[in-house]
Amino acid sequence: MSAIQATDETFDPFVLIHQSVTARLQVVEAELETAETKSRDLEASLEQVREQAEESRVVEKHLLNNLKQFSPTEVQETFANIRETQLSLERVQFEYESLAARRAELKDQGQFLRSASQILADLQRMYGDNGSRPAPGDGDKQFRDASRQVFQIIEEERMRIARDMHDGPAQSMANLVLQAEILERLLDRNPKQLVTELGEFKNSVRNALEEIRQLIFDLRPMTLDDLGLVPTLRKFIKEYGDRYGLATRFNVVGQERRLPGNTEGVLFRIIQEALTNVHKHGRAKMAEVTMNLQPSRVSVVIKDDGQGFDVARTEANLHKNKNLGLLSMRERAELEKGTLEIRSQPGRGTEVKVEVPLAKH
Repeated sequence: MSAIQATDETFDPFVLIHQSVTARLQVVEAELETAETKSRDLEASLEQVREQAEESRVVEKHLLNNLKQFSPTEVQETFANIRETQLSLERVQFEYESLAARRAELKDQGQFLRSASQILADLQRMYGDNGSRPAPGDGDKQFRDASRQVFQIIEEERMRIARDMHDGPAQSMANLVLQAEILERLLDRNPKQLVTELGEFKNSVRNALEEIRQLIFDLRPMTLDDLGLVPTLRKFIKEYGDRYGLATRFNVVGQERRLPGNTEGVLFRIIQEALTNVHKHGRAKMAEVTMNLQPSRVSVVIKDDGQGFDVARTEANLHKNKNLGLLSMRERAELEKGTLEIRSQPGRGTEVKVEVPLAKH
């Protein structure tokens, strides 16, 4: 190999990107291995704390049934221990759920990076076979455009997460701090009212915890890895309808079964994005999701009765309008060698159909 050939290969965009993807994949796999180990430890801790919480409920029941047999100090200490056990359970459970969400995210990243690595390897072989290369200027421009688009999608997702955190958990936590300050003042001034306020405070904590769990679910449902796509969609679509006041239906045609992990993740994200568009832009009253499971392929149709839009005009201006949701849906489908078709007319609702081939075993 000549010095010029070596230099060309060193600065070949495909080679450089492939090396970058491989290095990132190694980091993700190492972090996933650490997370898996920590998850097993937390699972054991969670089981232990659950047993302690069950024992504390038995103690609480005995105490309430025989209250006169215990001194005020004993009652106070017992309830303090019960409360501490319950808080410990919630802390460990939240940590376990957060770690499970991170594990799922890392698995998603790993699958995406492996797919990207395979695509890059195929491109290298393709160019190697016919000896062709894109013109330097064209190749650089395509690379810059693709990189810019990826960064825009990442940045938009970060902004969405930050917005959800600010409007949800962050506001709830600020309210909890204010409530805690009120409780502190009531401790000396009005102990009787303190009991009522403590009940409200406990409900506020539960609501904040539920908001955080919902945020984790939106990022990556843990049930997707544990139970699969169909049970996850049943839960997600029902809660989606309740949250936005839409009538929703979920239909499954064919035999329910688990799909390859990456296919389940891709289909869930496409359905999630399509339903997000329904409540953001569609002004719909009804949304219906139909999944058709066949031996060699799976297809999903998402329909709504909203205001619809001009598909041709919207797709022609995707990059101008920075409609990254539609771009990400199409690219996710293409990553699995699938297709995505959108049918819509102003005033006549929208239908999104995605079809993905399944590998033969």
